[in-house]
Amino acid sequence: MSDNTANSELRNTWESAAPGWARWERTLSEGLADATDALIDMAGVRPGMRVLDVACGAGNQSLRVAERVGSSGSVVASDISATMLEFVRANAARAGVLNIETREYAAENLDEADGPFDAAICRVGLMLFPSPRKALEALQRVLKPSGRFAALVFTTPANNPYMAQPMAILMQYAGKSPPAPGQPGIFALGGEGILEGLMKESGFVDVQTQTVRAQLRLPSASDALEMMQQAFGVYRAIVANLDPEEKARAWNEVHKCLKRFESNGNFETELEFIIGSGARPT
Repeated sequence: MSDNTANSELRNTWESAAPGWARWERTLSEGLADATDALIDMAGVRPGMRVLDVACGAGNQSLRVAERVGSSGSVVASDISATMLEFVRANAARAGVLNIETREYAAENLDEADGPFDAAICRVGLMLFPSPRKALEALQRVLKPSGRFAALVFTTPANNPYMAQPMAILMQYAGKSPPAPGQPGIFALGGEGILEGLMKESGFVDVQTQTVRAQLRLPSASDALEMMQQAFGVYRAIVANLDPEEKARAWNEVHKCLKRFESNGNFETELEFIIGSGARPT
C-alpha cells in the first residue's frame, strides 16, 4: 500500500471518529495530564517558543502547550483530519486562547514554509503513521537546529490490557491479524528500544526515553465501551466492514471484557506509555 493510499484511509478513519474523539478527549486527557506535562517537558518547551503539535486531535495538549509558551509564543496544531482541526479552533476560542493556528496535513508532508519551530510534540499518534520514519525526517526539516521533538506512544500489549484485550477480540471477529512488525499499530513503537532506535536512525541526537503511566477512570464499563466505540478510530476501523449483527456481537464481547476492569461499581485501569525525545543536530 502506498503512503498516499494509507494516508487517505487514515484520514477517513479519523474524520469519522473526530466527533467522538472530541467528546471524550477531555476525559482521556484528565488521566494523561502528568504524562502530557512530561511530554512537553521532554520537548524542552519554554515561554516564547514556537511549537508544532503533530496529530493534535481535538487539541487538548495544544492548549496546554499554548499556556506553557505564553503570549509571546505560539502553537501550530496540525492533523490529517479537517474535522479535528475544527474542534481545535472551537476549543481554543472557548478557552480564550489566541496563540494557536491550525494546519491540515499528514505528518510526513509537513510544510517547511510553516517552520522553523523551536520544538515539536506528538501525543499518541506517531505509532499510527504509515511511515513514522518519514514523519521523523520531515520533523527534522521543520525544526530549528537543536530543536527538540518528543513523542508519547503506548508500550506493550501486556502493560496495556484495556487497549490490547478489546483489540484482540475485534480482530478475531473481523478475521484480521495484528499488524506485522514495522507496520502501523497501537503498539508498533512500544517494545524495548524500538522508539529510541527509530529516532536515532532518523537522525535525531541526544535521544532520551521515559516510561510514564496514566489512570483512566470512568463511571462504568459501559462508559468505557462507549468511549472506545465513538473515539478510538483504529478500533472502529477494525470492524467497520462487518454486518450489523456481527459487529454488535463483537462489541458485546468487548463489553464483557471491559467489565473485568470494574471495581466497586467504577471502571478503572492503568495505561503505560513511553516518551521518546531527540534533537535536530546543529
